[in-house]
Amino acid sequence: MERGAQTILKPGDTVGILGGGQLARMLSVAASRLGLNAHIYSPTSDCPAASVSERLSVGAYDDAKSVLAFAKTCDAVTYEFENVPAVTAKAAASVAPLRPGARALDVSQDRLVEKSFLRAQVGVDVAGFEDITSVHDLRRAVKRLGLPAVLKTRRFGYDGKGQVIIKTESEVDQAWEVVAPLPCILEAFVPFEREVSVVAARGLDGQVAAYPLTENVHRNHILHTSSAPASNDNGTAQSIAARILDHLDYVGVMGVEFFQMADGALIVNEIAPRVHNSGHWTQNAGCTDQFEQHIRAVAGWPLGEVTPKQGVVMTNLIGTDVETWQTLAAEPGTHIHLYGKREIRADRKMGHVNRII
Repeated sequence: MERGAQTILKPGDTVGILGGGQLARMLSVAASRLGLNAHIYSPTSDCPAASVSERLSVGAYDDAKSVLAFAKTCDAVTYEFENVPAVTAKAAASVAPLRPGARALDVSQDRLVEKSFLRAQVGVDVAGFEDITSVHDLRRAVKRLGLPAVLKTRRFGYDGKGQVIIKTESEVDQAWEVVAPLPCILEAFVPFEREVSVVAARGLDGQVAAYPLTENVHRNHILHTSSAPASNDNGTAQSIAARILDHLDYVGVMGVEFFQMADGALIVNEIAPRVHNSGHWTQNAGCTDQFEQHIRAVAGWPLGEVTPKQGVVMTNLIGTDVETWQTLAAEPGTHIHLYGKREIRADRKMGHVNRII
């Protein structure tokens, strides 16, 4: 059971962050602006958040003793990515307030659970899906959902990993061999017009604040650009996000990704119980950025302003893109955010730039 569920943090208190990647790094910076300390728990000592945080604990996520020792030093605990094991989060919650709660991890870590929750409990539209445990399940599901379709592992996988597009029936067996024997989900192909998202926050008091709609463009299954505010924003996406947050009794920032159809209808693709890549534009939009917003919510503080004063296009710096930092630094209206990662690798997010429009 979570301790101190209604605790409000004060300046000088400590926010614990499970995970030490770039999101934890930017959360730590935001916490310091508010006079709060960040304590990072990471499996590695050279993580991006280490150099900007008050304290670092190194330990495995399945080391319950280390997780408990970490959590005991914190006034509240959060997490920077959704693949932190739910049991780890629950262990932390036994000694410190955990925000968002572990239920958000239980839902979002399994694509079948997530889709079922969104459809049955929240009552929002998602792509057709089937549970897949064998190649025989896959063959039957292909007949029900039609082709093309996307076979995804139920757990893990991001930026295109852990998924295979099936275009013809001749590709079914080969697709299964790629992911077998992991439990999977088959999703019907959605002929969308564009991909959009909303980043929204819910406070300890239940207040919800949602940023404007963002339009996203992917390259090789990795987010390339996010542009905000997006056109044709009628508030529907924000309303859907608020319903999801309320159903989870959520505290913190969440990213909700959508497929938008030609008629404007929205189909929820997935949820991310954390600050989100498509919300990085908020850092230079003239409103409260998503990282400060998350820290505010975790601390039990009032949520900040979400109306941008200017439009922004965020571009991810993937792999060797980061080597253009000098050119980017000379470009007017461009704000550079680098993650301090020592090794450049293909498809690795090394930083991003925000361009004012």
